[in-house]
Amino acid sequence: MISSDVWTVLGENLPGPRAADAPRSDWAAGLHRIWLRAQTTTDVTGLSDELYDLLLTVPRVAVVTGCRFSSNGRALYLRSSAEAGTPPVRVLLPSGDAWSRAGAPPAHGEVRRFRADDSHGRARPEQPVWEAASATHVVECTLPLEDGDWAAVAVGLAGDGQALPALPAMLTQVCDVVASCNTRILHERDNARRQARDALLAEASLQMDSSLDTEETLQRVARMTVPAVAEGCLVHLRYPTGYRLVAAAHLAADARESFEAAGRDPAWLAEVLPKVSGLREGIVLTGEQLAGTPFAAYGAAPSGTVTVNPLRARGRLLGTVTFAYQRGAAEIAGPAFLADLALRAALAIDNATLYEQRRQNVRSLQQHLLPAVLPEFPGLELAAAYEVGDAALDVGGDFYDAVAGARSFSLVVGDVCGRGAEAAALTGLARHTLRTLLEDDVAPAAALTRLNRSLRASASSKFVTAIAAALAPRGDGSFALRIATAGHPPVCVLRADGTFHSLNSAPGPLLGVLDDYALPEATEVLRPGDTAVLLTDGITESRAADGAFFEDRLPQVLAGLAGRGPQELVAGLARAALDFGRGCADDMAVLAVRVRTATSRDERRAER
Repeated sequence: MISSDVWTVLGENLPGPRAADAPRSDWAAGLHRIWLRAQTTTDVTGLSDELYDLLLTVPRVAVVTGCRFSSNGRALYLRSSAEAGTPPVRVLLPSGDAWSRAGAPPAHGEVRRFRADDSHGRARPEQPVWEAASATHVVECTLPLEDGDWAAVAVGLAGDGQALPALPAMLTQVCDVVASCNTRILHERDNARRQARDALLAEASLQMDSSLDTEETLQRVARMTVPAVAEGCLVHLRYPTGYRLVAAAHLAADARESFEAAGRDPAWLAEVLPKVSGLREGIVLTGEQLAGTPFAAYGAAPSGTVTVNPLRARGRLLGTVTFAYQRGAAEIAGPAFLADLALRAALAIDNATLYEQRRQNVRSLQQHLLPAVLPEFPGLELAAAYEVGDAALDVGGDFYDAVAGARSFSLVVGDVCGRGAEAAALTGLARHTLRTLLEDDVAPAAALTRLNRSLRASASSKFVTAIAAALAPRGDGSFALRIATAGHPPVCVLRADGTFHSLNSAPGPLLGVLDDYALPEATEVLRPGDTAVLLTDGITESRAADGAFFEDRLPQVLAGLAGRGPQELVAGLARAALDFGRGCADDMAVLAVRVRTATSRDERRAER
């Protein structure tokens, strides 16, 4: 900041204008203009050029120099100007420890005055420039820069070296302006980088959490971070047998193969990655630390720096994420950011893994509630399809069965409301109760009535919908069909000629709700080539984005499947319902039976 005493020295607060004060007043006005620009500019070099020009307007100043030094005192580069309005000359300096030869550097903001040809001046890298400008004396001030570096701003004075008394204050103020502007730009840059990384973390979490597919989540972890975080990313998961590479991404297409090979390096898997498991924030490897690894400078996938972070979620070590960098140290994210990113990635991977495990468990349990193999019955072809809903974080209640009795062949499709253990228990009760009854050729309505009695005795709060159908051969190749419906979608009959209609008895009440229970039956004849389709409401109530139900599309879809065998029909119907609803929100069960034609009977005999 510009202090009031400095402004006083510069003549801002002197009472009344005087001729001797004119240079100082011009200086103050120019410095004030540059100070205002320093509050908004992002170009410190351009601002310094203006300050050089301003210093050159001071009487007896022959040359202005600015030299940057590293934290260990090595001169990096020199900028100098001897004529206002002319861009300063920039020269890279040979590596040398300038300040150890010229004495200890002054404290930042301290002003020094010395002769250009004394021992201190001759040891400085700026000395040839001072000599070329015929400067006899030097006044300089130092200012701090980023990463521990600093700069020395100096003016070379011609003649006897006499200067304005205010010159030290002027030089100090120049350093204040440059240092303040540089600090502001660095803070803004750090803030922008922090905001960008926060946005990256938020976007990465959103992208990684948007899928519950384990393989897709792993690939997203790698793709989301290249090149935003690093030039390369490797994801390893930990198994009982060790670490295994499961996802990789690299910015350079021609380096991806060697980069993936480096991620499978036996020594890297067996020695480096296990060491990370006990760390909290991971490790940073660079230079000699990478020696002997495939990421060394001359290895299979050379990188300047490699970071490895553990993937840990809910107290479990899942694996590691490795980033390979070919960028400057200042562009590499800090350990806190990498730890945060690794945590988010680990949670996304763990969620996907747990969901997939749960889904497999649901599928396994669901399969145990369905017949392992559909039975055969002379003159009939049978097929079934089942789809577990996307929301199936627990077992659902849809079921189907086919039972061969002594005189008839019976089909059952049902749905227990809700999900979970109770729904699974009722599913098992419903299916096995109906199977026992239908094996003895009990009529569909009577079988469902008996099931209602069992459900009421179980005192369950859930209800069941079901449809039961019995097919009995008539001796002419056709079958008599009897059905009873308890709050369930009707049977769909697809004739051999492609026509379609629904067959439904008067819909009876839900099962498990009323004690006084009775069901009517409906009858139909299925001739060779005719197909009966039994399904659950997961098919009919599949809903499109515009709110339309698949039930309205069902006749059109079945007509398009006319002439197909039962296996093609159930698969096509289930796929059409899934595509219509963009996924499976509810479980879907569909069972189809077709009366064999003479051609299909001949094909069946040939198969046997």
